[in-house]
Amino acid sequence: MHMKTSRNILFNNHFRKQLYFFNLAASFQVILRRTAMKKLLFLFITTTLVFNTIISFSQEYYWIGFNNKHNTRHSLSTPGAFLSERAIQRRIKQHIPIDSLDLPVNVNYISEVLKVGAKYVHSSKWLNGLTVQAESDSFRYKVAKLPFVKEVQQTKNKIVKGAFDKFNEAKTFESARYDSSYYGPSIHQVSTLNGLFLHNQNYRGQGMHIAVIDAGFSFANSYSAFDSIWANKQILGTRDFVNPAANIFGSHSHGMSVLSCMAGNVPGKLVGTAPKSNYWLLRSEDTGSEFLIEEDNWVVAAEFADSAGVDIINSSLGYYTFDDPKMNHTFKDMDGNTTRVTRGANIAASKGMLVFASAGNEGNSPWKYIIAPSDGINVFGVGAVNKEGNPAYFTSYGPAYGGKVKPNAVAVGLNTYLQKENSALGYANGTSFSSPVLAGMAACLWQAFPFSSAKQVKLAIEMSGSLYEKPDSLRGFGIPDMKKAYSLLSKLSVPKQQITKTWTVYPNPVGDMLFILNNGNSRQGEIKIEIFSIDGKLLRSCIKNNGQRIEINDMDSLPNGILLLKISTSVATETIKLSKKS
Repeated sequence: MHMKTSRNILFNNHFRKQLYFFNLAASFQVILRRTAMKKLLFLFITTTLVFNTIISFSQEYYWIGFNNKHNTRHSLSTPGAFLSERAIQRRIKQHIPIDSLDLPVNVNYISEVLKVGAKYVHSSKWLNGLTVQAESDSFRYKVAKLPFVKEVQQTKNKIVKGAFDKFNEAKTFESARYDSSYYGPSIHQVSTLNGLFLHNQNYRGQGMHIAVIDAGFSFANSYSAFDSIWANKQILGTRDFVNPAANIFGSHSHGMSVLSCMAGNVPGKLVGTAPKSNYWLLRSEDTGSEFLIEEDNWVVAAEFADSAGVDIINSSLGYYTFDDPKMNHTFKDMDGNTTRVTRGANIAASKGMLVFASAGNEGNSPWKYIIAPSDGINVFGVGAVNKEGNPAYFTSYGPAYGGKVKPNAVAVGLNTYLQKENSALGYANGTSFSSPVLAGMAACLWQAFPFSSAKQVKLAIEMSGSLYEKPDSLRGFGIPDMKKAYSLLSKLSVPKQQITKTWTVYPNPVGDMLFILNNGNSRQGEIKIEIFSIDGKLLRSCIKNNGQRIEINDMDSLPNGILLLKISTSVATETIKLSKKS
């Protein structure tokens, strides 16, 4: 749960357009720069970018919440201005509307706050506010008088870091002998979840995008456990929401170890639960201190993940106590929708992503209970067990305040085999590691049923749990069984024909030829037909002129599997799922 990251961003080849930087601290003039990502993704970045010159003159940080988004320059009718195509397609597939939460923060409000005397850090569109750095003691009182400001809260001050270190690893015990020629000691974390059932069918996370929100990824660019994900271009990029000038691969190793639980690939020693998935590496945690600002960093990182089109977020971070005791949470705050980080995580899930969060290692501490954001109503909180399925001695207790089952489920977090900081492969303990173990398996399951919604995948995993009929306070619904979850999701199938309000598409599954019929008598004008792969890659595009019956030939040249057909007219856009077979 710790890290120092780099400002370098490693971009996926699919994202190739323009990057707009707003100098929010000055005149908000747009400086156009060529980059390798889509401009629609970076209109999000314009409201979250921190310039290198900002972190200079003070340690006082504040959260400023706004009461509206009036007079925004963006419109819900043009989501491509602030969401990537992959993010839009995720919403379409899961029937999730694009709403006001998706609209960026009003830049005029930001400008007025900065005029009071502050430096811009980042902003949150979901929570509608921004984080600033201010020097004057009177700043909070002056800014609170602005008519559009709803709340002002100090989130970081000059208090010296306390002795508490949440990244201390729990004591590791010697593991029992193992018997595996391919997975090595990592066999237990995969087999406990019956993950071999998915891996043996070649569901290893291909095409899935996972964001790892953590504290640092030291050595993830050099250790051999990650050779394959670099060779296969599975690292989509990096972002540091704490210090953009830092080196993401030379700070803290926690995120690197977390990543290895999913992406590690050293046959015979370590095989992660999703070794073929694609990854964004995002830093939100400042391990030099513990303040509320890190919750706001987390939310901004999750918003970036959403805008980039991520499917799954794993967060091996949690919050309940801070260096300034006035900021501490209480157990009553763990009700699933109170802390800012939990509210942000819930919104992330509502946008069609699966959000996995470590339940915490507080089971043998005075606190004892789960920590935010694992308490989230829509969040999948993950506790820890050993390979025999017994609760780890440190795993945090549920339920959430109010009685909701928490953790949602458990995975191996006692003697999890992973890549360690000292270059060796070895065992480590913590819900920090059980969470990515399960998140990686979820990616493989979702890959098998790409048109299932995030909610359906979450429910299937919970229902497959060993304690689903009788959950307890340490294991929640128990240890998931990927074969059972697969069976639950297999009831979803692609119909022989797809009928929408405007179009009928057949045959489905499709072979060499596809037919698109206009259901009504209305003339549609110019019709744009696009076909995408499930990971958002455009495979074909054509323009048809006003037809009642459209034929698409040579479908055999497209890859087999699930495809997305997007039909756009001047009236509306519809996306239809297709199953392609030879």
